[in-house]
Amino acid sequence: MIINNTAVLILLVSFFAMILLRVNIAFAVGMASVLCLWYMGIPLSNVCQQMVKGLNSFSLMAVPFFITMGCLMGSGGISEKLINLANACVGWMRGGMAMVNIVASYFFGGISGSATADTASLGKILIPMMVEQGYDADFSTAVTITSSVEGLLVPPSHNMVIYAMTAGGISVGSLFMAGYVPGALLAVSLMIGSYVISLKRNYPKGEPFNLKYFLEELGKSFWALAAVLIVVVGVVGGVFTATESAAIAVIYSLIVSVFIYRGLDWKGVWKVLGECVDTLSIVLILCGTSSIFGYCLTYLHVPDLASMAITSISSNRIVLILLINLILLGLGCIMDMAPIILIATPILLPLAKSIGMDPVQFGVIMILNCGIGLLTPPVGTCLFIGSAVSGVRIEKIVKATLPFYLCMLAALLLITFVPQISLFLPSLFIH
Repeated sequence: MIINNTAVLILLVSFFAMILLRVNIAFAVGMASVLCLWYMGIPLSNVCQQMVKGLNSFSLMAVPFFITMGCLMGSGGISEKLINLANACVGWMRGGMAMVNIVASYFFGGISGSATADTASLGKILIPMMVEQGYDADFSTAVTITSSVEGLLVPPSHNMVIYAMTAGGISVGSLFMAGYVPGALLAVSLMIGSYVISLKRNYPKGEPFNLKYFLEELGKSFWALAAVLIVVVGVVGGVFTATESAAIAVIYSLIVSVFIYRGLDWKGVWKVLGECVDTLSIVLILCGTSSIFGYCLTYLHVPDLASMAITSISSNRIVLILLINLILLGLGCIMDMAPIILIATPILLPLAKSIGMDPVQFGVIMILNCGIGLLTPPVGTCLFIGSAVSGVRIEKIVKATLPFYLCMLAALLLITFVPQISLFLPSLFIH
């Protein structure tokens, strides 16, 4: 194996230099790849070929559909329904509104599949509501942003589709089923942390549990929750592909938002679709440029080099697993989620498989690590959105979030070292 060290340095140094210069990640990936190919004398026509190859995937078409579905459902009056349902479930506990926030994120995550959408949509309602009831603003914001990560694990998650496409040969249905229990475990860990803090600060309880009220709110939320059933049951049951179910879910979410809940009119629909285009364009450009970057990495044997470098530190399986988690957490601090999945999967997945980790479990671990990265400076998207919504300074939110980081890391370690947390449901339903 002949290694062109200079080309590797040009690729990686130029990439990280552009990130530090705050160049958009999609363009940083593309320009670093072009510089590398130009140095090696490879025809730049390969750039176009690899971009087309990266976007020429039927499975990838599910990503814009899921993002559109999340935008429609998030703007269609569904947030309030899910908050009321969560309140009926857990509002009676000490620190009830914090519990409502966490459970509502689990429900909403299944609809939007996006942590940022969760933070923006639920945060606008719940943070002012919690402050009004006597909760500290920094605590309310910390609960909102950390619970939003549940949305990345609970299907349908477009990040899982991106991972499945990048990893190759992994069932989207398996990934969808694998996310439910880890998402619930994350929610429980955050609820424990919230309960302890609520006891210390004597935050209020809600109204006692009322079965009638719960059933009423469940009935009102039925149409929203049914969207998740359409997608998950359709994909897992083999009725639809992920792309087909996503397309059906978009039509369904449009009908529910406009005609059933009446949270959107047609003018509002066009506005939401216009906002979707910004997100979709960046995601698809990133998928195209990342395929060039991946081509360069493979051509230069970077995955092999990375694997040898990591295994040279230790041959102990536990140490290697912890190192993989540390690398992903570190990348999450400086990069957004989609590029990490697209770039790190070809490098770290072979190593994870070599130490006996299932690719489905690795996908869940990667997404959770990247989700924690959304809460950390300097690129913490959810952190910035939470600060903008609540009006609380970022430093104060970070301090309030520290106990919840510990809860999330505890959940991450359990998911890492107990494979069945992720693999139990896929083993039951996917054959």
